[in-house]
Amino acid sequence: MKIYHNPRCSKSRQGLAILEASKLTFETIKYLETPISKEELTNIIKLLKISPIDLVRKNEAIWKEKFKDLELSDAEIITAMVENPKLIERPIVVNNDKAVVGRPPEIIKSIL
Repeated sequence: MKIYHNPRCSKSRQGLAILEASKLTFETIKYLETPISKEELTNIIKLLKISPIDLVRKNEAIWKEKFKDLELSDAEIITAMVENPKLIERPIVVNNDKAVVGRPPEIIKSIL
């Protein structure tokens, strides 16, 4: 199990606390420090069963300044997130073939 975590985000910290309380073994990936590859992000999106645009934090300044008014393909959106990891919604928890975005954090319990 993995959590893609941003320590500066309160929802991400709450998600991490849920995993720690579960006593299950998991890996914490601080994705702003250890970037996610395009292949890994593509796989996460498939596990989440969402479109890439649904994983974008559209209120981030980077999105508003660089991408908001563009017609982007799914591949271009994934590339934007890989190159600008702040755009990735968080936290993301992956447990084998299941994944959730921990918003609200309690949803993480559904895949433990």
